[in-house]
Amino acid sequence: MMIRKADWQIDKSTLSDIRHKVFVLEQHVPVELELDEHDPCCHHWMATIRGEAVGVVRMSNKGVIGRMAVLRPYRKQGIGRKLLDAAIAYAKSQNWRLVTLSAQDHAIGFYAAAGFTPYGERFMDAGIPHQAMQMVLMSAVNRPGQP
Repeated sequence: MMIRKADWQIDKSTLSDIRHKVFVLEQHVPVELELDEHDPCCHHWMATIRGEAVGVVRMSNKGVIGRMAVLRPYRKQGIGRKLLDAAIAYAKSQNWRLVTLSAQDHAIGFYAAAGFTPYGERFMDAGIPHQAMQMVLMSAVNRPGQP
């Protein structure tokens, strides 16, 4: 398996195809909610196995991780964790203090095992219950370049 940073302009078809299969076809998220205006401005990562794209994740410049999707036959193999780790490593390399995400209820344990903590009340998004979660990468006191 290989994780690589993807480029929305070059990889848009592959990234959106995986997300469409997972979110629209499996989870019945309305297509108009799945693709949005943020994609061209986000950082994207893609997991491949023997050249086949099997998973994706994106992260905004504000450290918001989202749209993680792994094709059904490849789940429970550590691919999601490796995608998440790639996004977190990038955030750390940028000296970002915090990363956040909205976890679907069934994935709260997955994100908690990766070091995310829940905050706030659960909420509905696209008809699916979610929990806001965060990971502090560095305290504001220890942030490079801060007085």
